[in-house]
Amino acid sequence: MGLSELMPLIIIAVILIALAVLFTFIPVALWISALAAGVKVSIFTLIGMRLRRVVPNRVINPLIKAHKAGLGVRINQLESHYLAGGNVDRVVNALIAAHRANIDLPFERGAAIDLAGRDVLEAVQMSVNPEVIETPFIAGIAMDGIEVKAKARITVRANIDRLVGGAGEETIIARVGEGVVSTIGSSKAHTQVLENPDSISQTVLGKGLDSGTAFEILSIDIADVDIGKNIGAILQTDQAEADKNIAQAKAEERRAMAVAQEQEMVARTQEMRAKVVEAEADVPLALAEALRSGNLGVMDYMNYRNIDADTDMRDSIGKLSDENTDENDK
Repeated sequence: MGLSELMPLIIIAVILIALAVLFTFIPVALWISALAAGVKVSIFTLIGMRLRRVVPNRVINPLIKAHKAGLGVRINQLESHYLAGGNVDRVVNALIAAHRANIDLPFERGAAIDLAGRDVLEAVQMSVNPEVIETPFIAGIAMDGIEVKAKARITVRANIDRLVGGAGEETIIARVGEGVVSTIGSSKAHTQVLENPDSISQTVLGKGLDSGTAFEILSIDIADVDIGKNIGAILQTDQAEADKNIAQAKAEERRAMAVAQEQEMVARTQEMRAKVVEAEADVPLALAEALRSGNLGVMDYMNYRNIDADTDMRDSIGKLSDENTDENDK
């Protein structure tokens, strides 16, 4: 087979390869789908998307949905949002849902909400169908010292205008918890809360807790109310126990001081006895000196000894009398 005979086959192969590359680079099927849906998209626009590294079906398919829904969204808006890292399909779905629900949601605001990290479609759905947020048990203490636990259900819907920069559900729950605690704490008795639990919801709802948040509070309902501990009695018991410990500590301090004073007096007694013994030891020396100097005679000394002996005898008789009295008493 000569070159002239192979040339047609080579040309056909080159044409097939060129067509394959063309249909791979240019989404012709997507272009035909857009034309069939009434969306005018130039083939050169699709080529430009490829050059800008934009996946064409991520832009064209949402554009077809927006056109069918009657939204005036341009292809440049969708492409710029895609290049900014947004979810084009989710934004278009949110715009369609908002349009069906008669909610004013321009494309720029929807794109901003999506780029802010919030689910714009979920926000639109929450605007149509409010969500119920259930808080955990919130404990407050009434003026009579009884702990009251309340669980609230908060019905909220998304506020489209405050989705960008607005606080989330955690802030709503925290503010409602603060309002419940404040309302219970201002009640004179826990029975008032049990008799009229909706007074909590009315008071809390009137404080405008949704200010600065991405939600609008529709209602606050008290789902359950329980009685907790008697905090007042516990505090009084703890205070009494603390006072008792303080009194015991002071009594122990006084006892220790008394013991120390007693020991001090014993030491002083021993000291005085030592001085008496020392003074008594000087008596014989003084007597001897008086005898030597002639100030005391022999008869005087003998009279002194007799008086001393008589004193000892009287002391002995007195001790025996005391011992006999004690035995008779027993």
